[in-house]
Amino acid sequence: MNSAEPNRPTTGASAAELANELREARSRTRGLTDDLSSEQLMGPMLPIVNPVLWEIGHVGWFHEYWTLRHLHGAAPMLERADALWNSSTVAHDTRWDLDLPDRDGIFAFLSQVLERQIERLGRGVEAPGRYFYELAIRHEDMHVEALAYTRQTLRYPAPANFAASAPRAGAWPGDADVPGGRWRLGSTAADGFVFDNEKWAHAVELQAFRIAKAPVTNAEFAAFVEAGGYRAREFWTKPGWAWRERARAERPVYWLPRRDGQWMWRRHTETEELAPDAPVVFVSWHEAQAWCRWAGRRLPTEAEWEAAAIGEPVAGGTRLADGKRRWPWGEAPPDHRHANLDFAFAAPVDVAAFPAGDSAFGCRQMLGNVWEWTASDFLPFPGFSADPYEDYSQPWFGTRKVLRGGSWATSARLARPSYRNFFTPERNDVIAGFRTCAP
Repeated sequence: MNSAEPNRPTTGASAAELANELREARSRTRGLTDDLSSEQLMGPMLPIVNPVLWEIGHVGWFHEYWTLRHLHGAAPMLERADALWNSSTVAHDTRWDLDLPDRDGIFAFLSQVLERQIERLGRGVEAPGRYFYELAIRHEDMHVEALAYTRQTLRYPAPANFAASAPRAGAWPGDADVPGGRWRLGSTAADGFVFDNEKWAHAVELQAFRIAKAPVTNAEFAAFVEAGGYRAREFWTKPGWAWRERARAERPVYWLPRRDGQWMWRRHTETEELAPDAPVVFVSWHEAQAWCRWAGRRLPTEAEWEAAAIGEPVAGGTRLADGKRRWPWGEAPPDHRHANLDFAFAAPVDVAAFPAGDSAFGCRQMLGNVWEWTASDFLPFPGFSADPYEDYSQPWFGTRKVLRGGSWATSARLARPSYRNFFTPERNDVIAGFRTCAP
């Protein structure tokens, strides 16, 4: 961690390490888009996606704006770039009508930005300035994941040779007991690069609770569907029922009618059997909440989720200890033993997989596989102050729900236990599932 700029800490990555991260993120962007036709790069206008061609250009613009222009004072590389790709000023529904460069022009722009970043890093960048490189890299990581689920939304083929098939490992039933106590929710400067909505760690009091050792599985969610849960008003909140009626939802969005008693789902362009012990995915917060009411459970708050993920008990287990683990399993960074991150597999794996990633309380897959909805509204922490990218968090406070943990398509750079993702409660296109608490 670099502490030269205490309000904007960094990981301490060297210029060479940042250059490698830039190349890695760009390789994933290209891997998710190079095979798409010109027609697919535009796609239909939907409120939940961007034109892929626009999104690629926006990624390049963000890098250029924050590193080359904002940090280094360079002139714009493309005169009309701000009018095309500044997401704060370019309205979503207009992005299909913009006079964008063609695919060769946009990919050339990305390549030129990357070349200049690498060259500039080679000349040396002061530690505080590296914050903007880390910001731009993580921004591209976010769009890489968005491109992954956009391909699912738009029925595009699965990317070839991008990740291995998910193995089977079975179920992981039961609850973990987490003691109560004072928990410091959020991040500190010692965590390295963090986003403004994670700042800063502050004390909250938690009562003892019991939380599922694994996310809700397809089999568990299917029982709700088969019991008529989508047509039982009593299980839904008022906004949730209104959403269900508007969406005409009868089951999760990509599930297909049962075939010989077996639930199926559409995965990209293929029809596949649902893996019963994989976590349910592509469900909205409303659907998660309805399942909880049906099952006599509840969603965890984000403070409960974080304590179950990286908290530890004191000796004797009577309360939460004062400290936190860096990762659920300890101090070592994630690798292939711990979590389904960084496209390790091309879909969620069974919930019993990755036992080496268990938390101190025995919770599995707190990172990776699927994002997990929490009960918490996305609100600022006490003393919130926006970072230079002012529109990252503050326009969305009070309108979204917090998700934690990351998915199979999330970069390990993003999927820290204190990272707060946030979406509106009707979104069922993101790679999200949920785990629950006893009431």
